[in-house]
Amino acid sequence: MSHKLILIRHGKSVWNLKNIFTGWVDVELDVQGEQEASLAVDLIKNADIVPTYAFTSYLKRAQRTLEIILEGLEIKNLPQEKSWRLNERHYGALQGLNKEEVKIKYGDEQFLKWRRSYDTPPPQLDITSEMNPKNDPLYSNIQSLPLSECLADTYQRVIPYWEKTIRPIVLKNTTIISAHGNSLRALCKYLFEISDNDIVKLEIPTGNPLLISLNNSCKIQSASYLDSSRSEILPDFTD
Repeated sequence: MSHKLILIRHGKSVWNLKNIFTGWVDVELDVQGEQEASLAVDLIKNADIVPTYAFTSYLKRAQRTLEIILEGLEIKNLPQEKSWRLNERHYGALQGLNKEEVKIKYGDEQFLKWRRSYDTPPPQLDITSEMNPKNDPLYSNIQSLPLSECLADTYQRVIPYWEKTIRPIVLKNTTIISAHGNSLRALCKYLFEISDNDIVKLEIPTGNPLLISLNNSCKIQSASYLDSSRSEILPDFTD
């Protein structure tokens, strides 16, 4: 039996447009991001996919993307769960900084390590910063909130959530996950069995649904972006 899973990275945000490290800062979609989410509606319709369960993060750019998609598909009262474990990677002290300015200040090599390496986190956010998630009531009941994360850290929160909560739902539903570039990269690393070295190469385009068919063991049978004109190269998932 085949189980359908749609992964979608939220549409472009106002900070994507400004080339700013966003992480856990809760910014809105920009106009292009709203349009990308609307285009995703037609892509999902044309693929004849009807989600029956949804997951998203605590951040409104992912939630808004999901909202636009469900409204466009005319799906009301869809069961859905929100989790901080699907949040974007926490970019620590880089949050709120322009990426080009960071690159100029610290150099290409250090910039690439912070942005793309699997296991090198950026400098930690100052605990007194207004961007500290402890200042947000959304996270009041969560212990050990991060002040910085590398992709390996993101993986360590995403995959247990997948195994415990999402996977049982996927085996009984057509599931859509609206999340972020790095939380989805972490999940794809697991599902596609991508090595620590190769995950650096994986890009997740904004607003382009990735349709994955899984067998009863949650092994990938097929995977493709619904908008082939904006697709990225997917890893080989065949044995």
